[in-house]
Amino acid sequence: MRRLLLAAAVPLLLTTVVQAAPSAAASAPCAAVPVAAPPGAKIESVQAAHQPSYCQVTVTLTHTGADHVKVAVALPDTGWNGRLQALGGSAYAAGDSAALAQAVKDGYSAVTTDAGVSLNGLDTSWALKNGQVDQTLLTNFATRSVHEEALIGKAVTQRYFQRPISYSYWTGCSTGGRQGYSEAQRYPDDFDGILANAPAVDWTRFAVATLWPQVVMNQSHDFPSPCVLSAFRTAAVQACDARDGVTNGIVDRPDECGYDPRSLVGTKVVCDGHEVTVTAADAEVVRKIWAGPTDEHGHKLWSGLPKGADFTWLAGTQPGFPVAVEWVQSFLEKQPAFDTSKLTYAQFTDLFRQSVREYDDVIGTSDPDLSAFRRAGGKLITFVGANDQLIPPGGTLSYRTRVEQTMGGARRVNDFYRLFLAPGVEHCFGGGGPEPTNALGALVDWVEHGKAPATLAAASADGKTRDLCAYPRVSRFTGGDPATASSYRCR
Repeated sequence: MRRLLLAAAVPLLLTTVVQAAPSAAASAPCAAVPVAAPPGAKIESVQAAHQPSYCQVTVTLTHTGADHVKVAVALPDTGWNGRLQALGGSAYAAGDSAALAQAVKDGYSAVTTDAGVSLNGLDTSWALKNGQVDQTLLTNFATRSVHEEALIGKAVTQRYFQRPISYSYWTGCSTGGRQGYSEAQRYPDDFDGILANAPAVDWTRFAVATLWPQVVMNQSHDFPSPCVLSAFRTAAVQACDARDGVTNGIVDRPDECGYDPRSLVGTKVVCDGHEVTVTAADAEVVRKIWAGPTDEHGHKLWSGLPKGADFTWLAGTQPGFPVAVEWVQSFLEKQPAFDTSKLTYAQFTDLFRQSVREYDDVIGTSDPDLSAFRRAGGKLITFVGANDQLIPPGGTLSYRTRVEQTMGGARRVNDFYRLFLAPGVEHCFGGGGPEPTNALGALVDWVEHGKAPATLAAASADGKTRDLCAYPRVSRFTGGDPATASSYRCR
């Protein structure tokens, strides 16, 4: 599957580049190679530069003459394993050049792209042109550049090493996770395996929904202090911690935790040396934040912050989650100085609907029909931190449910797509829970040896091990040492 660059791509070869010698890769000089332009694009330049232990070929292309997309391909000096690894981005950055070196160290040729936008993931200054959204750059960021990253990564690697790629893989988290899902939905032949973690799927909903905590506090005229919010978090963890059979400060399924924040009303909390009493208004704010946004009729729009997750990013003292703030400012209101801190419930709902209406077809990444990816033989693995404080995991769980409804149920979907919840883990990493130790290795085993993972090996920073179970199964303590994976079973 997908061993060669698409035949439909018409080569626009640069006459000034030097093709790598057809000798062994270890003895080949670090040199630029002829590259076919992806459909709808034109190659502007190809350059090569030697880095410690690898050759980096940078291809610059354009679609309009005004956008300039750079695709960087890292090619190991020795020990190439025959595989390509494509790397995703974060927030509003499309790629991750810093990760190229590790992928090469692991034996892969590696590729990433900047999509022609800023390398700073919190910079959306590229979004507007003459007061309107730059549709070329948005399309690059949303879908097109990732596909072109795959095509160019394969083309450069195969020409440089003078032999076909054995397998191609995608790896990414957050925006990188969304990009992986976009590939499975739109370009199912690009990758044999996709590792897409904490994905920002349903971008047009998520990117507005994460402003909800700020709207709730503003409209309630009640701003619980960080220590009061922390007290609610601690209380929820204490109430639901032992559900998995062991008390370790972690809620395994926050979405099933029934803790009622009103239980804390009247409790006294010490904040900065001063005693504060938790009020009913505080409890109502927290209840709404955990429940998630609703419309004017009380109908649920999106998932809320998980019980047990850190409130700081979404309900802290800053104006709001930067990704959400900038989405509203640049893409919805088209006013970089627009103040999201004053949004009413009605304005929030209007923005939510506008986001879906205007951009779902462009960047929503919400199509549950993965039939073409399944037919192509692709495999998809995702892990999501149950304590994700930036992208509530309910969005990914909802997407998975829609895929099952569309494609014949959980058993058929598990043949090519497996989801793993990581209790206690925050966005992509951190939080104290066990994180996957070799998820890419599990994906490779599935793609190349047919070994579908029932669990993902995971460990926490303090050395405790506990396997993650394929959704909807959950890990339960069966006795023994609670710090060892063998003491748990998936049920």
